[in-house]
Amino acid sequence: MDKNNTTLPNLLTREEAAKLLGLKSATLAKWAHTHRCRLKMIKLGSRVRYRVSDVEEFINENSTGGSND
Repeated sequence: MDKNNTTLPNLLTREEAAKLLGLKSATLAKWAHTHRCRLKMIKLGSRVRYRVSDVEEFINENSTGGSND
């Protein structure tokens, strides 16, 4: 793999993802443990990370419409 052309996804910590979602990080931890919500995560050893694109997708999939619904 060419190091100069490698693009890694933006990865968020659980705390950063929770902040974007307006939740506590403990909520995301509980969701991960209970599989309550389908927010994709990446396990790196004991660490958990979230792709920005996955958080955005989760928001879009769980958004309700405006007054035109």
